[in-house]
Amino acid sequence: MQLPYRRVLLKLSGEALMGTQDAGIDQLFIKRITKEIVDTLDLGIEIGLVVGGGNIFRGAGLAESGIERVTADQMGMLATVMNALALQDSIERQGAVARVMSAIKINDVCEDYIRRRAIRHLEKKRIVIFAAGTGNPFFTTDTAASLRAIEINADLLIKGTKVDGVYSSDPTISSKAKLYKELSYDDILEKKLNVMDATSVVMCRENNLPLVVFNLNNHGDMIRVVKGDRIGTIVSNREE
Repeated sequence: MQLPYRRVLLKLSGEALMGTQDAGIDQLFIKRITKEIVDTLDLGIEIGLVVGGGNIFRGAGLAESGIERVTADQMGMLATVMNALALQDSIERQGAVARVMSAIKINDVCEDYIRRRAIRHLEKKRIVIFAAGTGNPFFTTDTAASLRAIEINADLLIKGTKVDGVYSSDPTISSKAKLYKELSYDDILEKKLNVMDATSVVMCRENNLPLVVFNLNNHGDMIRVVKGDRIGTIVSNREE
């Protein structure tokens, strides 16, 4: 089967890993999602992951509680490393090979992020999990996802959420929220839609990287997305 994408990057929020729990990692959920990730690899698609840390610590939230912002963001980076190790363990229990690469030095538990080495891992059909965001405070893991996708020459950035795509407002609050099937990056910025932060949106726009936002809770949707099915919301530099 001819697939539309050769290499993709999946952005997972830390909150998504909680599943039905209030915090931490839901092992049943992580097993299901890593099964879909391994199935994506088995299709012949190279796949990288960027994971957040909000199920353990969120830098912005810690800063609001009074912790100095740089320290709070560093704590958030360490939380993403913990999540990345959990994903690696689950992936390898299912027979695939995964590598965690951290933007901050933590050599005893994972590799340092080196772009060429990451690409080589992907070429060898290893799943690469990018941890610790960009390694810098004040930048979100959404920005890290855009950056890593561009650096590894991904054909598509996919973002798994708890809703079916990008809405005009929060669908969990407003029954009048409208689901967009297709948007441009300029639409997101002009409408101030809550998809990713502005830095990550601009990076995708300037590098012509398409994005698909889909519901991570819908079993099989990730496979459908990488096969080219019109699932969720497609964001690109489409011409009006």
